[in-house]
Amino acid sequence: MGINSLVPHQYPAWDKLIFFIYKNSTMNTSNFQTTTSDNQPTRKNSKKGIIVVLAIACLASWGYLLVNNKKTGNVIEQSQTQIARISDEKGNVQKSFDESLIRLDSMASISNGLKSKLTAENKEIARRKAEIRVILNKKNATSSELAKAKELITQLNDKIGSMEQEVTRLTNDNQSLSQDKIVLTQEKGKLTDDLSATMVVKEDLEKKVDIASTLNASNIMITPVNVKSNGKEKVTSTAKRVNKLVISFDVNNRIAQTGTADIYVCVAGPDGKNIATKDAVSNTFTTRDEGDRAYTAKLPVELETGKKKNVEFSFAPGTDFQQGKYLIQIYQNGFKIGEGVRELKKGGLFS
Repeated sequence: MGINSLVPHQYPAWDKLIFFIYKNSTMNTSNFQTTTSDNQPTRKNSKKGIIVVLAIACLASWGYLLVNNKKTGNVIEQSQTQIARISDEKGNVQKSFDESLIRLDSMASISNGLKSKLTAENKEIARRKAEIRVILNKKNATSSELAKAKELITQLNDKIGSMEQEVTRLTNDNQSLSQDKIVLTQEKGKLTDDLSATMVVKEDLEKKVDIASTLNASNIMITPVNVKSNGKEKVTSTAKRVNKLVISFDVNNRIAQTGTADIYVCVAGPDGKNIATKDAVSNTFTTRDEGDRAYTAKLPVELETGKKKNVEFSFAPGTDFQQGKYLIQIYQNGFKIGEGVRELKKGGLFS
């Protein structure tokens, strides 16, 4: 077996040392062979010494291999441990980042009004998220880079926490405003109802005042008059001699406002039909209980609050008066305020 087979070839320094010893020993052996037989013991001792040196060299080489392999194994193990530690650390950073994103997603349902108030916070959060993603997307992120990512996540969580508090505050404010709006709406509804009720009461009072302010007609007098050719007038009850009816009455009301009030007079003949004056155009007015009806005369009357007012007018039909009863009805404010009857007789032969 050659000397090179005794020493691993991956260690050239040891190869050279052993080869040098082997070469020298061979040369010495050759030199010993030229000497006399008296030198035989010396050559044997020299060979033993060479063998011992070679054995020591082999043992040293193998010892170096064992030590070096152990160191290499330790380095590999340390590298693997460091890689595993960094991988775990990166995983923890990623998990922490994912949890932060979940918190952000939980606020995605806030209203646009709240989002607009958190614009600055959203921009800052977006910037930190981008920086963290750059580090986590690196295939071989270092411990210092992961430490920076952790710090950025801490800052991100602080921002998210501040944002959550702001969202809570704004939400509470909105809820308070909504509650105030509900209260105001309810109060408005109540005020509307109260106003409606007040309007009903007001209208009812106005109706009562309106009704109460209606005039009263009293002292109704219907006088048939005969107007002679010389202009003198004489009271008569004979139908064929009557030229006109003079109607007079008093009106008053303690609460009626000072001003002009329209009074309608309806005169019905013996046939029950309404009679219009010969100078009047046929017209109608509205009553409270009877609907629209025709009137004989419309009389504007100037009133003064609390004072009695006498009203008088003459009625002359377009034809002769007929025998029978004439019904006179007086209306104001849609109500009938008085009526009277006057009968005209047929008269005697010489009447």
